[in-house]
Amino acid sequence: MQESWSHDGIDASTKFAQNSCTMPALAATPMRIALDPRSPAPIYRQIYGRIRGAILSGALPAGARLPSWNALASELGVARGTVRAAYDWLAGEGYIRAEGAAGTRVNLGFGPGAREAAPKRREAGAGARKRGAPRDAVGLAPWGLPPRPFQVGMPALDAFPRDLWTRLLARHARGLAPSMMAYPDPAGDPALREAIMSYLAVARGVDCARGQVFITAGYTGALDLITRALLRPGDAAWFEDPGYPRGRDALKLAGASLVPVPVDAEGLIVTRGIAAAPEARFAVVTASHHAPLGMPLSLSRRLALLGWASESQGWIIEDDYYGEFQFRGRPVPALKSLDRGDRVLYVGTFSKVLMPSLRLGYVVAPAALADRLRRVASLLVPSQSLTAQRAVAAFLAEGHFARHIRRMRRIYAERRAALVEALGAEFGSAWEIGLQESGMHLLAHLPWGSDDAALVERAAAEGLGPVALSPWSIRARPRPGLLIGFANIPAARAARETARLAAALRSGRGPR
Repeated sequence: MQESWSHDGIDASTKFAQNSCTMPALAATPMRIALDPRSPAPIYRQIYGRIRGAILSGALPAGARLPSWNALASELGVARGTVRAAYDWLAGEGYIRAEGAAGTRVNLGFGPGAREAAPKRREAGAGARKRGAPRDAVGLAPWGLPPRPFQVGMPALDAFPRDLWTRLLARHARGLAPSMMAYPDPAGDPALREAIMSYLAVARGVDCARGQVFITAGYTGALDLITRALLRPGDAAWFEDPGYPRGRDALKLAGASLVPVPVDAEGLIVTRGIAAAPEARFAVVTASHHAPLGMPLSLSRRLALLGWASESQGWIIEDDYYGEFQFRGRPVPALKSLDRGDRVLYVGTFSKVLMPSLRLGYVVAPAALADRLRRVASLLVPSQSLTAQRAVAAFLAEGHFARHIRRMRRIYAERRAALVEALGAEFGSAWEIGLQESGMHLLAHLPWGSDDAALVERAAAEGLGPVALSPWSIRARPRPGLLIGFANIPAARAARETARLAAALRSGRGPR
């Protein structure tokens, strides 16, 4: 195996044979797990490391079945919860997956090619950290690696219905008709646009025609389409301060002149935007769940913003990135649902509700702009995979999407509560945890004078993914804070991962 836990330089499997066992039904060649009771590493981490090493080395091939929690706990003489913690960690990183009655198996993504590439990916990532490679402000880089605990904007990948999804993909791949092999509709697959139109009318209060819906490559693809169609170099654009860094950078790259507009407990302060740039071309807002502070835009501010847009003939880009995930009562309606003047370009994405790698989002454009966006899409913005679009359309139309959202709300509420409790136990009153009623992350306000960016570097050095609040600001100087994702941390792991975070933040490694 590639990973070995040892004590005083002597391999644990030779020193503590009495604590080792042969794991049943793992592979044709038996593999032994040896536990070192004198190792500083917790037992669950030793189990995790042994199984992970066997998967990466090929001793456990793709599809190999692992023993149940009970069976392995009995063989090793440890508690079931200890084994479950190791399995949860492996599943969260994508090494294994639970298949119900069929047991737990090594993920099919770990074939020979993956085993060869995995160590190189780890070395490259470690090297990048040592060289001080820039990290994405919202915690996305490095690309192509499993999600890290506390990573922001990452849905619960362990709870995604993969079997159902692969069946839908296979169905539409097998049904490849000649029409699907020709040039696609530049606005996106009509079936998906129809399904989105029906869903938004019920779930977000947005009424539109199919011709107003455009499929894009996620949120940034939507910004690309909108700015290519409507933005003139140097046009002023109101932007929430603090606000989403990647959206801010995309608009600047497209040629916008950003006007930072402060926010308060009611969201964007519209009067400050009017005072700074009354003739702005755009206002970009996260009305249902402010990014990153979490409050919704109040009704009075919504009406004031819509009034400004109608009067000045400006456009509002509504980023409804967390609209579905409300923990109490019904989700806050979209700003677009109040748009009688047809000035709002509503942007949604499947990255947060399904998976980021899908790279599918959409724009609901005002009717007067539909022809212009269609022309730009046909010339400059390539269409997404038609098979994936058809699979998402079926996911929506057949009711799977609504069931998935309901299930995710329950899971997220449970994981959020467990993480809040764990953070309180670990950090006490030193951290002030903001309990927004929606979203997929918590905001932990730190004591004044804290260096949140340096703390994030310490956490990143230990493979953890919280995000500093300070890089989200342009002019605003909010209290230092950490954005802490909870979606990918099962409730059973909350205390353990929080202890890891506390140890990383208190360590001497990384910037102080």
